[in-house]
Amino acid sequence: MTLSFTPVIGLEIHVQLGTKSKIFCSCSTDYIGAVPNTNVCPVCLGLPGALPVLNASVVEMAVRTALALRCAIRETTRFHRKNYFYPDLPKAYQISQYDLPVAEHGLLDIGDASGRKKTIRITRLHLEEDAGKLVHSASDGRLAGAMESFVDYNRGGVPLAEVVSEPDLSSPEEARLYVARLRQLVRYLGVSDGDMEKGSLRVDANISVKVSDGRWGNRAEIKNLNSLRALERALEYEFRRQSDLLASGGTVVQETRHWNDGEGITIGMRGKEEAHDYRYFPDPDLPPLVVSAEMTSRCAAALPELPWEKEERLSNAYTLSADDIAVLCEHRDIADYFDAVVRNGASPVRAANWVRTEVLRTLNETGRSVKDFPVAPESLAMLLSHIDGGSLSTTAARSVFAKMAERRTSVESALAACGVSLGGATGDLLATVIRKIVEENGDVVKTIRDGNDANGKKRKFLQGLVMKEVRGQADPSSVASELQRALE
Repeated sequence: MTLSFTPVIGLEIHVQLGTKSKIFCSCSTDYIGAVPNTNVCPVCLGLPGALPVLNASVVEMAVRTALALRCAIRETTRFHRKNYFYPDLPKAYQISQYDLPVAEHGLLDIGDASGRKKTIRITRLHLEEDAGKLVHSASDGRLAGAMESFVDYNRGGVPLAEVVSEPDLSSPEEARLYVARLRQLVRYLGVSDGDMEKGSLRVDANISVKVSDGRWGNRAEIKNLNSLRALERALEYEFRRQSDLLASGGTVVQETRHWNDGEGITIGMRGKEEAHDYRYFPDPDLPPLVVSAEMTSRCAAALPELPWEKEERLSNAYTLSADDIAVLCEHRDIADYFDAVVRNGASPVRAANWVRTEVLRTLNETGRSVKDFPVAPESLAMLLSHIDGGSLSTTAARSVFAKMAERRTSVESALAACGVSLGGATGDLLATVIRKIVEENGDVVKTIRDGNDANGKKRKFLQGLVMKEVRGQADPSSVASELQRALE
């Protein structure tokens, strides 16, 4: 009998919440690039006598996220101490939530390129504090010989919302799509930047394998995957490793594993801990947390249009491609910018094309965010209306747009700076330009008239010269038809 193997995957996603201060103290959460151990205090260092105080903004962000995930909000919860020893944990315990998470029983829909939709169940969303960070360096500052390790506690105490899924994911691709969807959501909500490279969103993946003969392999956990590519590659490797073991009659050890991105393999770290290994008990320094109905209602009212709601609206309202909608809706600011351009009179299809190309290209080249983009939606809408009205060619409009982005100026000023006038080359002016080009390129014209331009390259060459002469200020179809008449 030929055996088949199916991966069974569940994810634990740690989302750093974008508060200005830590979860239980007033220390700054801006630890990237900060001098080590400067954003710390007796509370986040766990010094004797220091008492934690819960940051209310953390709870509100968690509730908003949970509501967007269709979770049930628990009215009363509390924090526990999760006990384990590791150098990045100054108290030798982590303040987390155990059997009473702030929210549970949620749902998140994902969809692949073919449009197939699948609903992933959310087990729970709970709050906890982040740990510090180990820093490794060579003892001589240069060589990778004898290593020294240091610990930076600046990250310790940064608030985390951990989102735990049910084992509903059945492929590495689905896992990647799920994480991408959740990252998109937290960015839309404004609760996190979701930057995996900076550690704002980190993934632990649990995977086991189901065999067609009824056997199940033990579960392995792959820790701290920090990119979508690493997540998918790690799960693909681990699925192959576990399947090969089970196919040969072996046993999969239940353990925690590390992903080595350079070698493309997972490596065993330690036996997988169970809940009782952490000796959870209620934190005696923190009172029970009550999430009032008033807070839940306030958070629900503050929810923006969610990514899937925006995608459905654009799909129903405009004749945009699925690819257009996916790109426009990936980031809330981009989608809002597109909406504003259309509201100000631009045609949706042309607006989508320009946002996807010119706007995103300029943002990438300049490193700006769309909130600081120098071309206002109203100005872009006016520029595009000139194209739609036939008074400005697309080529000329691109030059004007570039000037608007460079100088943060109006359409009128950019037109003047580019030497472009509305209306472009038409009628007698266009005929004069074409006549000039024909006269200056007699050899090319003769080749065309002799019937030696079967592929049309010579004709396109002349069209290009005409467009260059009028600085793109002519309708390409009008140029082609006028040039045809001049060549007859």
